Amino acid sequence: MFLDRVKISIKAGNGGKGSTSFLRTKLNANGGPDGGDGGKGGDVVFVATNDLNTLYPFRFKKKFVAENGEDGHQKNQTGKSGKDEIIEVPTGTVLINPKTDKIIADLSEDGARFVALKGGAGGHGNAFYRSSIKQAPSFSQTGEVTELKEVILELKTIADVGLVGFPNVGKSTLLSVISNANPKIANYPFTTIYPNLGVCEVLGETFVVADIPGLIEGASEGLGLGHYFLKHVERVRLIVHLVDISQSEGRSAVDDFRIINEELAKYDKSLSKTKQIVAFSKCDLLDETELERRVADFCKKTNVKDVIQISSYSRDGIEELKRKILENLKKIPKKPALAVEEFDFDKKDVSSIEVKRLDDGSFEVSGGRIESLIRGVVLSDQTSFAYFQTRLKEMGVIDLLKEKGLKEGDTVVIKDISFEYVE
Repeated sequence: MFLDRVKISIKAGNGGKGSTSFLRTKLNANGGPDGGDGGKGGDVVFVATNDLNTLYPFRFKKKFVAENGEDGHQKNQTGKSGKDEIIEVPTGTVLINPKTDKIIADLSEDGARFVALKGGAGGHGNAFYRSSIKQAPSFSQTGEVTELKEVILELKTIADVGLVGFPNVGKSTLLSVISNANPKIANYPFTTIYPNLGVCEVLGETFVVADIPGLIEGASEGLGLGHYFLKHVERVRLIVHLVDISQSEGRSAVDDFRIINEELAKYDKSLSKTKQIVAFSKCDLLDETELERRVADFCKKTNVKDVIQISSYSRDGIEELKRKILENLKKIPKKPALAVEEFDFDKKDVSSIEVKRLDDGSFEVSGGRIESLIRGVVLSDQTSFAYFQTRLKEMGVIDLLKEKGLKEGDTVVIKDISFEYVE
C-alpha cells in the first residue's frame, strides 16, 4: 500500500540520574563523594534510504522513543548513554512541524540524516558538587526529562522526469514501455491511484520517471486527488506532458494541455518554469492526414513549437522520446532542496519563569528555568535545600511571588517540591 503522509510521535531518551555515593576504604574511613554522572539519553535520528518508496511502515507504528541514559555509578563511573532511535524513511521525505505546517528538514538524498531530537543530559553525581565548602554533598542531580513531540512525514517522490496529463491519456502505459515499471493499466479514469516510479535506460545511461496521477481541472484545489499528488511533481527536473491527440475520451487536446499547465502553476509557480516535452499519445488511432491536421492546429493554438508523436501500442516514437528526455536532462541541474523553516524543533525552554496563585491560596512556580534548577534539589539535605532557596532569590522568583501576594507562612509549590515560606 502506498502512503505518502503520516503524523508520528517521537521522544528522545531521558538523561540518567547522577549517583549519590561515598568511597570508603581502609585509608579513607570517612569516605569521599564518588557518585558518577548519569548517561545522556539517546537521540531521535531520521535517515533517508532508497530501499523504501512509501511511508506505509508508519501506518501501524507511530510512536518512536529513544533509549534513556543509564544512571551514574559509584567510583565516579558515568552511566552509559542511551541508544539512538534511528528511523529510516524513503529518500524524498520531508519533516513538517505540525504547529506551523512548515518544513523543518528535507531528506532529499540517499543516506541524508537529520537529528530531530537530542537526548536529555545526564544528571551530575554528588562528586560533581564537592567543593571546599561542601566536602561531602549527599545529593545528586536527576537526568533531564525530554518531551514527546509530533512531526508530520510527507513523501515527495524523487524522480528526474514526471509524466503529467489528464486521466486515460496513456501515462501508465508509456511508463511500462519506456522503463522497468509494471503499473496497473486499465481503460478507465484514475486507474493509477499512487505515483509509479520506473528506471529508464537509454544509450547506456539511466534516469527515473514518475507517473503522476490524479490531475484534472481543479487539481490544485484538491479535485480528483490532484493536490494530494501534485507534491510528487515538485522535485522533477523535466516534465513530459502527455496529450491525447486522438481525443478518444471526448475532450479537447488543446483544453487538456491548457488546464494541466494552469493547475501546475496554481499549485507551485516554479512548476510553470520547469522544462516540458509535449508528447502526443495514441497517434496510432488516427490516419496520417488527420494526425497532421490536429498537430498543426494544436501547435497554432498553444504556440508550442517542439512536439513529439508517439504510440505506446505500436512503439512508434518511443526511442526518440527516450533520447530526447536524456538530451534535456543533461542540460538541467538537479533542483535544490526545499526551503527549511528557520526553527529549532528541539529547542528547550531554559529561561521562562511563571508564577500563579492556586485556588487553595498556595503559589505555584513553573517554567523551563525552574525545571533545570529543581533537578538537583533534595529536600532532606539541608545543604541542597539551602542552595535551592538561595537560587530562588537570585533568580528573582521570591520577588515575583511577593508581587502576587506571597506572605510568610504561605505554601509554595514547585513541581514535586512543596515548602512553607519563611522570611
